[in-house]
Amino acid sequence: MSISSTHNSESSRRRRPTEHTQDPPWQHDPRAGHNHEPSHEGLSGGQLNSTDTFPSFSHHSVCPALCTTKCISAHSCPSHHSCDDGWVEIQSKRIIRAENEVEANKLVNNYRFGFRKWKSHVTERPFEDRSEVVKELYSELNVIKPYTGHLITCGNIAYLFLFGWWVSLAYFLVSMLMFITVIGLPYGRLCLKLSCYFLWPFGKSIHEIGNTLRRCCEQAPDCDCNIEETDDNSPVLLPSPTEMLIPEFSGLPQRTPYWHRFSTYVWLLLGYLPLVVVHSLACFLSWILVFTIPVSKMNARTLRVILLLPPEDVSVSSCSQRKHQGCETRALLCCYHAANWYYYKFTVDGINVFAVNLLPLVIVAMVIGYIDRENQYASSDVKFAIAICSIIPLSYYIGMGIASISAQSNFAVGAVVNASFGSITELTFYITALLRGHRAGNPCLQEVVKAALTGTLLGCILFIPGICMIIGGLRHSEQTFNSRSTGVSSALLFISVGGVFAPTLFSKAYGSLVCDACTNSSQGNGTSNSSGPFVCHNCHYDLNNGTLFKNHVQPLVYTVCALLPAAYIIGLIFTLKTHSHIYNIQVGERQETSHHGAVVHWSRWRSLVILIMATVLTSACADLATEHIQPILNQPNISQYFIGVTILAMVPEIPEIVNGIQFALQNNISLSLEVGSCIAVQVCMLQIPILVLFNSFYDVGFVLIFSDLHLWASIFSVILVNYIFMDGKSDYFQGTALVINYFILLALYFYAPSPAGC
Repeated sequence: MSISSTHNSESSRRRRPTEHTQDPPWQHDPRAGHNHEPSHEGLSGGQLNSTDTFPSFSHHSVCPALCTTKCISAHSCPSHHSCDDGWVEIQSKRIIRAENEVEANKLVNNYRFGFRKWKSHVTERPFEDRSEVVKELYSELNVIKPYTGHLITCGNIAYLFLFGWWVSLAYFLVSMLMFITVIGLPYGRLCLKLSCYFLWPFGKSIHEIGNTLRRCCEQAPDCDCNIEETDDNSPVLLPSPTEMLIPEFSGLPQRTPYWHRFSTYVWLLLGYLPLVVVHSLACFLSWILVFTIPVSKMNARTLRVILLLPPEDVSVSSCSQRKHQGCETRALLCCYHAANWYYYKFTVDGINVFAVNLLPLVIVAMVIGYIDRENQYASSDVKFAIAICSIIPLSYYIGMGIASISAQSNFAVGAVVNASFGSITELTFYITALLRGHRAGNPCLQEVVKAALTGTLLGCILFIPGICMIIGGLRHSEQTFNSRSTGVSSALLFISVGGVFAPTLFSKAYGSLVCDACTNSSQGNGTSNSSGPFVCHNCHYDLNNGTLFKNHVQPLVYTVCALLPAAYIIGLIFTLKTHSHIYNIQVGERQETSHHGAVVHWSRWRSLVILIMATVLTSACADLATEHIQPILNQPNISQYFIGVTILAMVPEIPEIVNGIQFALQNNISLSLEVGSCIAVQVCMLQIPILVLFNSFYDVGFVLIFSDLHLWASIFSVILVNYIFMDGKSDYFQGTALVINYFILLALYFYAPSPAGC
């Protein structure tokens, strides 16, 4: 039997499939892929180098890596006389291709355990290498291109009703005002032209007429500006690079400089200022809508450039009219579409536009939270909602800062930064809530914090992997992932949940069940000599009365909180040092070397300053949220458990959810699953021990004992997600199973009675 046939027959009996990745930044080695065979791992567990490929499966080829089944005959593998009894999974090697070294470090950090997974670029990508769709997003709308599509689109019609009519009306009113002044007649005529333009700007263009053409037309109306040399089918109209000098005609008056005219200042006072308000409002509204950013660019460019030019230098025409463009004109504005659905990818200094648009909420939250103490202008519900939503952009900025510092630093600095700031958003909120609850004597906030911890755990175990599987499965049918690395995260999840809930199980086994009131349904109130059934209320395990808590439960809590970070450190050493080969990551040659350097969006110092500022602002927003959360908790129809496991738990994780979905769309489901697992492990192994440590120094009443609902929901979720991850494959059906179970647990929390003390 030939080796190739043996390989094919044995491949069908493997327990787990080979992982194939199709994510563009993570490609197979092209040298290995040339012969349609991936690189393989040997039985020893080490990785082959990128040059260790298998050009053919001839009889003389070396094949230790092919002996992966229980037995292969000696003649099938002459260089390997014995095979282990275990099954070895053959996986393809990931080769990182990045624009520069910093970006490659960021991609490698995404696969490191304990490092925050980040999708956005931390460096500026070469503009010429971007796709045409992305280039159009960053266009300044000052280039005229041939367009053969339809101008009557849904986005353009929406522009007419949302912006066009009132901007056009504003220009018409300003033109009437300038006509009244008489001295502003040129500006009045310009405003009439712009009124027609902004009513329907699509397919029209605004140009600046240069000195050469203006002097030629004014001094010699019959001159010919070489219009025949203009090609009407030229692909792009760009500003003229040179200006040909035309001899001045004697006897004609010279033009008064623009800033020496009295009419200029009349225009700035009576015409420009009202239009500043109009264009600023249109620019703000269209920017907030994100998909109408072209309208924002159009208004901003008009305000910044066009309205500050002499009126005789501005020409409005159709984009198809190319006369006068053969001489000397400069394209100022040309727009074909008011909306573009791809603007969800738009970034400002490396930050997604949605996070940028939410950043003003932080200022609003600070103003109404700390100034309007008496709730005269905004209720507590509104303040709570704004404070919680303002945490979303701050979490995004914290994530960008962590990724930037880690990509520009060595492994040790990156690990410290991720461990220090990776959970800062959640810890800030939890500690603030515990402090406020302790000062107010409100034990309800302690239960809300426990519900938020459990909600983060459930969301990261069930919802984030589930929604990523659904979206990725709908686009790619079936996706495969590295089940070995996922198994490491699953094992750490078991350790985490077992350690966190060990004191709860211990207290239930040895604690005394105490109820506040028990009522005999047949004989009324009574506690003795009653034969009828009893109905008890507010039952709980009493740990304060007696020595059980101080002598047994509390030492157990401290022991567990010391072991969990130790297990986290062991996981770091295992995945990053001793067994890093399970991720099969190798940095290939950079595509861009000399002429494109690594231009980072944020330097290390800038990232550190932003991290500190975002952390301080997060603390302030968390303080406001906990200050105004009580009216939300007092809602009679909503359980406090439900508020904790949904709003308080998942809102800070929205950036992570977005990152996971983006990874899944690029067929990199491995990172999507690691996003949730990494957060869940950090919750149990870092956040909870830190809260216990904080409580030991400043007693805020935080006891590591959870309710039965938290206990069984978490255990069930870990078992379910490990069962889903067993085969190394994912599709939308498995994701649906996780999401449906997550919503079932949310329904349990929604209908659950409020915790004691709330």
